[in-house]
Amino acid sequence: MEEKKLASNGVLWRFAIGQLGWAILSGIISNWLVYYYMPSDTLMGQGWQIFITQGAVFAGLTVIGMITGCGRLLDGFIDPFIASKSDRCTSKLGRRIPFMRRAAIPFGLMTVLVFVVPGTSSQLANNWLLWACLMLFYITLSLYCTPFNALIPELGRTQETRINLSTYISTTYFFGTAFAYLVPNVAGMLEGSLGAVNAFRATVAILSAVAVVLMLVPAFTIDEHVYADTVPSTTPMGKSVAKTFKNRQFLIFESSDVLYWVSITMFQTGLSYYITELIGLPDDTTFILFALMTLISLLFYAPVNKLAKKIGKKKLVAFAFFFFCVAFMVTAVAGTVPLPKMAWGVLVAVLAAIPMAILGILPQAVLADIAEQDAVKTGENRQGMFYAARTFSMTLGQTLAMILFTSVSILGTNGFGYRMTAVIATAFCLAGGLIFLRYNEKDVLATILAHEAEAQAEKE
Repeated sequence: MEEKKLASNGVLWRFAIGQLGWAILSGIISNWLVYYYMPSDTLMGQGWQIFITQGAVFAGLTVIGMITGCGRLLDGFIDPFIASKSDRCTSKLGRRIPFMRRAAIPFGLMTVLVFVVPGTSSQLANNWLLWACLMLFYITLSLYCTPFNALIPELGRTQETRINLSTYISTTYFFGTAFAYLVPNVAGMLEGSLGAVNAFRATVAILSAVAVVLMLVPAFTIDEHVYADTVPSTTPMGKSVAKTFKNRQFLIFESSDVLYWVSITMFQTGLSYYITELIGLPDDTTFILFALMTLISLLFYAPVNKLAKKIGKKKLVAFAFFFFCVAFMVTAVAGTVPLPKMAWGVLVAVLAAIPMAILGILPQAVLADIAEQDAVKTGENRQGMFYAARTFSMTLGQTLAMILFTSVSILGTNGFGYRMTAVIATAFCLAGGLIFLRYNEKDVLATILAHEAEAQAEKE
């Protein structure tokens, strides 16, 4: 195999710009889909329209919960198929870049259509139109993100570059999510001329167009052949999936990751409700508080980067799981003690910022380590399948979170359901941290370092 060039920080940042783009699109759906189609009493008081069937319709489940659940499940099942296609791709452009170039525009377009197409006068028709649009959204998301994520261990081929790359993409992920939280702020400026709903849709279209441009940056500025292994895998999809899930360290990581995604998705989905319904702040405060949370998180990025290289990633990740539990429990009691409203919002933002910094950076690097160790042991590079499996854990967690949130949030009165979602998030986060403690980081890193030493000895 020819020697690949080590990616510079400039190359890593260009790659991270792609994450900025798809984080905007993913954030729009994660943060505002339920808010848009299951409006709160506050939003209804502002003259919002109801497009789909409201309330529980089957076994306590809501229409929006079932639709988002179907979408997430489809995403989870299609990821291994796309990962296998990417791992085995024989294009002259490489294994990942061809998918990223072709999927970016459809991905952005479907984000807009999710909020536009289900706009008929029939709630039943809108239910099915939303289902179809969301299925297509998750297909296009997987077509871009699965190959994109597979490039992470290929571009980050040393411990230092893996941690650096994870830091960069976490930075752009946070900024992308922050931009997604801008939707009500921008829509508010357009509302006077377009009306509330059309202003919301126009804002989504503007942000989606920006996101598409950003996603195309790595697709057209990085030569995959220079930095990554582009030799196609020969393992069929079924065998590749089986091999991936036989990896013990990956199973531990995957199990904790599912629980993490349940907890963080419930928190992010509920953030606008916690701020407006529990604390009593206006909805445009969501962006201000998320921006504060992001800024504080960014201040911790450099310390996390340095500490991870010094003491390892496992201790920091486990700490973040347990600290998040504190942030979620404070959210559960937000507004019950006579503090100023903004003080409650700032408290939640500050407490969540530290674990968000750690869990935004290090899980990607942990998975890159696991994929690298597997490649050393098996002699086969199947990074796409490892990241597809991680996407499956994210999908499974987000699916369960959406179903739980939309079902639990409607319970009781005076915000009781919203408080219960934060309590449930705490329980899942605690379980995820306890499972992650079983991850054997020393064994994973020892295998990688021994291989690197052997390769260096052969050169000399």
